[in-house]
Amino acid sequence: MSRLGDLIHTERLRQGLTAKQVARKCGMSENYILAVEAGTRIIADDQARRILRTIGLRQQTEADFSLDDVANAVDLAQVQPQMAKAVAPKPKPPEAVRVASTEESKGDKAVSGSVWLDALRDVVKSVPVMNAVLQPVDHRLLPILQGKIEGANPEKVFYFKTPDDSMRGFRIHSGDLALIVPAQSPVDGAVMLVEYKSHRNLRKIKKLDAVNILLQTYDREYEAESVSVSDCVFLGRVCRVEFEL
Repeated sequence: MSRLGDLIHTERLRQGLTAKQVARKCGMSENYILAVEAGTRIIADDQARRILRTIGLRQQTEADFSLDDVANAVDLAQVQPQMAKAVAPKPKPPEAVRVASTEESKGDKAVSGSVWLDALRDVVKSVPVMNAVLQPVDHRLLPILQGKIEGANPEKVFYFKTPDDSMRGFRIHSGDLALIVPAQSPVDGAVMLVEYKSHRNLRKIKKLDAVNILLQTYDREYEAESVSVSDCVFLGRVCRVEFEL
């Protein structure tokens, strides 16, 4: 199956719908739905959205990610146990069973979201993108591997949106997204997010001795400032940089 096909197939089964029922609601053939689920049929975006809406998947998640974003962030085949657990029906006591109205049913779907959000909670993380004053301005989805993102606690990882070209000589430009992992002390040779003189900036670190470092920048020309470690607050280390073409 394709990732999109996996999502459609899993959610259709969770909703207790047959491929024929989905096809009838979407105005498509049963064979077409099955081919999409199997990943053997190329499907237009508007048709995919129609199928997803029919089976109860919203176009956007609670963090404003598209289904394509989620599918690209994780290989669903690697999380089959979580998907299977989420799909398994949970028995309800007889007194809890009641008939919901159409409007109430729609509301429940909007609140609870889709099965893949719960199933992928331990393998995908919504990582905030922070500006120069460390306020969130966006988010990105990142896979969690063995409970970590780049070896760090997923709750401590964030992106820093580079505010200027002061690190251009080190191949980090204004607007680039630097993925920051926790580090509270200077790492020699690393690019780090440093708070110095009430400003937060990316700087390349060079240790001079136990108490002094160089904060290096490189815009149009190389510059370095010798400072005391005690005058800096180290917010994290850059482990990778992303940019848009």
